[in-house]
Amino acid sequence: DAPTLKRLPPHTPLLVTAGLVRWARRRRFTHVTDLDWWEAVELPGPAGPVRFDFVPAHHWSKRTLTDTCRSLWGGWVMTAPGGQRVYFAGDTGYGHWFSRIGRRYPGIDLALLPIGAYDPRWWLSDVHCDPEEAVRAAQDLGARRMAPMHWGTFVLSAEPVMEPLTRVRAAWQRAGLPREDLWDLPVGGSRLLGDE
Repeated sequence: DAPTLKRLPPHTPLLVTAGLVRWARRRRFTHVTDLDWWEAVELPGPAGPVRFDFVPAHHWSKRTLTDTCRSLWGGWVMTAPGGQRVYFAGDTGYGHWFSRIGRRYPGIDLALLPIGAYDPRWWLSDVHCDPEEAVRAAQDLGARRMAPMHWGTFVLSAEPVMEPLTRVRAAWQRAGLPREDLWDLPVGGSRLLGDE
């Protein structure tokens, strides 16, 4: 988001997907790293380096009317110095990549998975998980906890605004997963990993 990036100092390390380096440099950033799927980079953190692995998703990319799929899309696995691991799915439909990511990065402590903008399914199933698929993805990943995201802030599709939350809670319960491991925070809410 260009207006948000304008607020950051130009020396801020920026991790972008393959195909976006020129876009980021035109916005005056000097420390830009682009990644393809399964590539990683480490950035210094207060307790040691944090590793960022760029992982597959199923979506598309587009910044203007004429650049569809000219840059890559995906998610991130972030690993802290102590070994805590967070997976951020980004926009994605459901598929085999979740199992692959889980095998490649065992011990995911928290998976941030999209649960909204799924209706109508005939149009959006390839690019957006529905709530039940998100719960299945958390299980495929072997994630200890799940935080639902990508719902309730913008009206992007036909489902009622609160339906994704209701459905993800029901799917989580049907799967027999502990309620305390579903971090269904309010929009703008926060929680520290390790404070459970």
